[in-house]
Amino acid sequence: MKNKDELIDMLLELAFLEDVGDGDHTTLSTIPADAMGRSRLIIKEEGILSGVNVAEKVLHKVDPTIKMEVLIEDGARVKPGDIAFTAEGPVRSLLIAERTMLNIMQRMSGVATMTRKYQDRLEGLHTRVLDTRKTTPGMRMLEKEAVACGGGTNHRIGLFDMILIKDNHIDFAGGIEKAIERANQYCRDNNKDLKIEVEVRSLDDIRRVLAVGGVDRIMFDNFTPELTAEAVKLVDGKYETESSGGITIENLREYGEAGVDFISVGALTHSVKGLDMSFKAF
Repeated sequence: MKNKDELIDMLLELAFLEDVGDGDHTTLSTIPADAMGRSRLIIKEEGILSGVNVAEKVLHKVDPTIKMEVLIEDGARVKPGDIAFTAEGPVRSLLIAERTMLNIMQRMSGVATMTRKYQDRLEGLHTRVLDTRKTTPGMRMLEKEAVACGGGTNHRIGLFDMILIKDNHIDFAGGIEKAIERANQYCRDNNKDLKIEVEVRSLDDIRRVLAVGGVDRIMFDNFTPELTAEAVKLVDGKYETESSGGITIENLREYGEAGVDFISVGALTHSVKGLDMSFKAF
């Protein structure tokens, strides 16, 4: 498995390949090679800032000589007119980097802003909002970083860092008990130290999980808030609990008040509007 920096570098390689191709001919034809300039990242909408550290990677990928001064850090609440950072260097380089940098920062800041809205709904409760694997292909590491910037909590990164036994796994395995037993045996046989989570569809499923044991977290799939409260009482703190499915910003607080430890929300990354911002010369 490649590390985070390697994955980001691969993403940037692809981003510039599809955007720049064999050259930014507009910039090359209009801007002298020796022209120097400054640009600033201007916020145009209220939200949570995310991606400043990635912006620096983008700028230096194009031109390591670009100097960047950060004025607002990731995770900060921003408003129209705020200047997140300034950048100084060859004008051609600033123009070539502009769109890729903005695309990433707008997306990440949109995810962070959405996450903060959800987590704020749970103020005063112990419940944490989780992200999911419903991410933009190639941008998962960045979107999960943005979730953390917005005050949310990361679930598993991918298929490799946790075992999550869902309904299809259970059905194909021949039942909850077999699926859990096989997952534990797999970890023993392959010397894997992986947390195991299992999805349940009813209170009876929970009773079966409690009988067999061997898990770290139980996920209540498409339970109502009322049924969730019963489920939490049934688990009685023996395992972590998570709600998933049918969760909206409107009913989020009800699920939190039912007592679950976590609520996973796909909308944090799959239904996000980018935060408006621009990169302008000054």
